[in-house]
Amino acid sequence: MTVSVRRVVGAAAATALLCSAVAACGGGDDKGSEKASGTGSQSVAQAVKAAYTKTSAAKSAKVDMTMKMPTAAQGGGDMKMSGTMGWDPTVMDMTMSGAALSGGGADAPKNIRMLMQDNVMYMDMGANAAKTMDGKRWMKMDLAAMAKKSGDEKLASQMTGSLDNMNQDPAQQIAVLLDSPNLKHLGSATVDGAETQHYKGKLTVDEMLAKNDSLKVLGKSERDQLLKNVKKAGIKTYDTELWINKDDLPVRLDVTMDSSQGAIQMSEKFSDYGAAVKADVPPASQTFDMMQMLKELGGASGGAGSSTGSAS
Repeated sequence: MTVSVRRVVGAAAATALLCSAVAACGGGDDKGSEKASGTGSQSVAQAVKAAYTKTSAAKSAKVDMTMKMPTAAQGGGDMKMSGTMGWDPTVMDMTMSGAALSGGGADAPKNIRMLMQDNVMYMDMGANAAKTMDGKRWMKMDLAAMAKKSGDEKLASQMTGSLDNMNQDPAQQIAVLLDSPNLKHLGSATVDGAETQHYKGKLTVDEMLAKNDSLKVLGKSERDQLLKNVKKAGIKTYDTELWINKDDLPVRLDVTMDSSQGAIQMSEKFSDYGAAVKADVPPASQTFDMMQMLKELGGASGGAGSSTGSAS
């Protein structure tokens, strides 16, 4: 293996970036409906709750997502993802492109196809990667298996939590919006030719972290440090906007986080609810394991810890 690792780690970092953003707006349940209703916005809460119910039952949709990071931030720029996502069970066939991949070098792929099935992610690193990876172009990331091998229960919980965050379906995101104490209706709006109703809610950093189930594995000191780091970045609130069509299904969901380096914006559009999703994962002969590769590189450079640290 040659050090085409920059491409691999660059793409992995882009995926982690995506997961971090999506984790900020997912991971809850529908218990927030009563809280929203109690603020005097019962009809608003009922409308959003109806969207949660319909979306949860749909189990899949086509997704187009754009994420904008401040250019001053590490990995800044735009990133796009499009494809089909299924939830319950988790399955994904998406293509990623944009500035987040630029860290991989000039010969890195312009687009990366991402497949997810049975809690394993596969990323197509392109023909150039295959030339330096024994003819294998698909990078495999089985975080749950890695955690199991480690024998570390806490690590296993963190990794499986990360996998859950990769599939923050719109139903989960709506559930978190229902927890906003100031959920309101902004009126009607047209989105891609469809008549919709526009809603908005805001959560503080503390409220959002409290709703993120994947963070429950952290101890109090770790959670306090995470909260401190988020606030140090200048992020105080998460603004979420939702557009729901006449069938009680979300067609667009936006999340904005203001940071000291500028606004972080994520916009998702949903269509074709209930669409069939099938991730035709590549055979083992075409895949290489990212964790194993980092371990080998770490050994070559004098220790796996240095490799893992640089990847992070």
